[in-house]
Amino acid sequence: MNLFRNLLVWILLAIIGALAWNLLAQDPGYVLVRYRGWDYTTNLLWVAVAVVVALFALWLLWSLVAAPLRAFRRRRERQSRERLGTGLEALHQGHYARAEKLLPQASDESDAAVARLAAARAALARGDHAAARSHLDAIDARHALTRAIGRAELALAEDRPTDALVALDDPDAQPLSPRGLALRADALAASRQAAEAYALLGALRQQQAWPEAVLSGRERSWAAQALDEAADANALADRWETLPKPLRSEPAVVAAYAERAAALRWEDAATSSIENALDTRWDEDLATRYGRLPVDRIEHREAKATRWLQQHPGSPALLLTLARLARARGQWPQAEDHLRRAIAQGAGADAWEELGDGHATAGDDTRARAAYANALRAQRGEPVTPFAEPTEPLPAPL
Repeated sequence: MNLFRNLLVWILLAIIGALAWNLLAQDPGYVLVRYRGWDYTTNLLWVAVAVVVALFALWLLWSLVAAPLRAFRRRRERQSRERLGTGLEALHQGHYARAEKLLPQASDESDAAVARLAAARAALARGDHAAARSHLDAIDARHALTRAIGRAELALAEDRPTDALVALDDPDAQPLSPRGLALRADALAASRQAAEAYALLGALRQQQAWPEAVLSGRERSWAAQALDEAADANALADRWETLPKPLRSEPAVVAAYAERAAALRWEDAATSSIENALDTRWDEDLATRYGRLPVDRIEHREAKATRWLQQHPGSPALLLTLARLARARGQWPQAEDHLRRAIAQGAGADAWEELGDGHATAGDDTRARAAYANALRAQRGEPVTPFAEPTEPLPAPL
């Protein structure tokens, strides 16, 4: 491309010179130069040639004078790029102190922002947040977006989401790049503004800020958090209704909605949301949460869980849920039977803890301590000890 441009310039100059020569050849003109009694006459053609020769001589003289300066500048640029490359390689290899020393020396304007940003990450990797902040502050205002992204990353690393939002809201850093938009969404979620973070999902997808798998995970997480942050029943209902239908069957999202609805004493919504989700797609964690809901409607939930058990007879979550509901009705023998069946199906620490609570309420401290010990073992991944069968029926707790 440079060769073609240079060739085009020389062709244009040749054409202009030929036209000028043709005009001057027809009428060379007359030029008189008088200086202190000295006269010199010539024509315009030779004056033009003399001017061109003088300009060429001046250019040649300037080139000779400026050659050492250009060589010095090129040497500095080469050293700057070498330091930048070596510093980035040191950062990649984990030589953080060396990287932080080399990178700020890459002072060429085109590389200074990148070098300072990399130096800040090296300082952050060393745990020196003050040095990282100093490197970021040294980034020129012409690279405001790069500086804002670095400051936001540092603020989020220090659990300061509000400061990250302030950095990204800098007018000089607008419009935000995909990385800046992703950091803004994370900062909103971290500052308990998940509804606003969820609203940015469309822009994040359009700009391909994250892979689709990451975006889907953020979508589920932010939707659940936004439901949990709903101030009242109206806000909760509005956020739930605006969610896409597939998202309203995601276990984490349904669990967040049910818990918040139960806290707001909206019992029908709490139970029906889990019931609809489990009817659509079975999930053991959601079935366990169904028994933990802090709502009444015990008989309704027990009847629903019993019907589900016919479809999923080996579900430890359902057996644990039925045990909790039976305990809530004061039916400890029935609850104990469900718990032993759940443990046999691999229910784990939750079932052992529930069994310990039941025995403690029934006054059987020996079995309660044994059950609690097994709950701790199961939680640590250790083998549990065999649990002795009762020799005679225990009285139901009062």
